[in-house]
Amino acid sequence: MQSWEARITVGGTPVGSLEAVRDLYRQSDNLRERMADEQSFPAVVAAQLLDEEGHFTHEFEDFVDSASSLLVVDRLRMDDAFADPLIVAAVVAAVIDRLTDNYFTVVLPGKTACTDAGSVLLAEAGALLSAEVFSNELQIIDDALAAPEEAAHRVRERLRSLARHGGPQAWDAEDEETSDWDEDGEELTARTAAVLRAALEELSEHAWQDVADMADAPLGWGEGRVLGLLPPITVRQDRAWRRQMARCFDDLAADLAQDGTVRPRCTGEEMALRLGIDRAGALLRNRPCRGAKKVAGLEEDRRDFDWDWYLDVLFEDHDVLMLFDACLDGIEDSTSEINQALGLAGPAPTDWFSPFRPGQARDPGRGFRH
Repeated sequence: MQSWEARITVGGTPVGSLEAVRDLYRQSDNLRERMADEQSFPAVVAAQLLDEEGHFTHEFEDFVDSASSLLVVDRLRMDDAFADPLIVAAVVAAVIDRLTDNYFTVVLPGKTACTDAGSVLLAEAGALLSAEVFSNELQIIDDALAAPEEAAHRVRERLRSLARHGGPQAWDAEDEETSDWDEDGEELTARTAAVLRAALEELSEHAWQDVADMADAPLGWGEGRVLGLLPPITVRQDRAWRRQMARCFDDLAADLAQDGTVRPRCTGEEMALRLGIDRAGALLRNRPCRGAKKVAGLEEDRRDFDWDWYLDVLFEDHDVLMLFDACLDGIEDSTSEINQALGLAGPAPTDWFSPFRPGQARDPGRGFRH
C-alpha cells in the first residue's frame, strides 16, 4: 500500500494538496487491516469493499468490470480562490492518469462521507467525472471503462473555455444536465459563423468537383480534393453516395446562412463539419485577407474562432473518429459479431445520412445544388 500527496500549485505558488492511498491488491495479503490502520476515509472503504478475510466483496466485484487494485482519493485542501469542483475534478483526473492504469478502481467520498469542505469538493468532482454511486459513503470510478476518460475530457474542455471566456461559475449538481452542460445552447459567434460558412462552401465546391471527376471509380485515400480526406471505408462508395456527402456541406452552409447556427444531424454532417472547422482554421492562418473580408463589419467576441471549444460543443460524441484508425479496419461492418460483442460496431457508410433522431431528417425535396 502506497500513500501519495499531490501538491497543487499555480505559477509556482502552492494553492492546495490532495492525498491518495494506492492499494495494489495482488501484492498485499492484509490489505483490509492496513487500510483500516489509515483510519478516516480509507477505513470506510476497507469496511465496504473488503470482507473479513481481506478479499473483495461480491457486491464490489459485481459493481466493477475488473476488481483488482484501488486508488482511494482523500484529504483535499484548496485555497478558497480555487475551491471549485471543476478545478478539483481536473486535479483528480490528473492524479488518476498519473497513478493508475486500466486495472484500478478509484474511490471518492459519497454524500454522507463528507466531513469537511475538501470532501464535499471531492464528492462533487466525482460526480463531474462520471463516478457511480456504490453507497451513501462511496463513489466509484472504474478505470477500465471509457466513460470516466470522456468525462475528464469534458471537464478539461469546460475549464479551458472558462479560462478563455470568463471566470469559474457556481456549480450545482442538480443543474449539471441542464445548465452549462446542455451544450445545445452554445451558439457560434457571428464572425466564427461567417468563416465557418465560407470554409463549408469552399469544401462543397471541391466535393462536387470530386464527384464529377471520380463518379463511381474507387478513390485512393488522400486523392481528390475532399472525398479523399474521409475515412478509408468510404473510398469505394459510388457516385450516389458521394453526391449525398457533398450535399452535407451544402446543408450545413445553408443552416449557417439562415440563422448563424449549425448542428450536425447525421454522421455525414458530423464529418463535413469536422472538415469545415479544420478548413476554417486553415483559412484564417493561411489566407488572412480572405478571412478579414468575410468578417468585415461583424462585431468581435471573445469566443471568436475558438475552434477547440466548438469541436467539443457541436458534436454529440467523437465516435466517428474511430473510422480513421487503420487497426480498426472493418469496424463499419455492423453485422460483425466480434464488433458487436466489443461494442465497436460503427456507422457503416450506408448509414451516414440517416438522422440521429426522429424529426431531424432534412427536407427530401430540397434536391441537390449540382
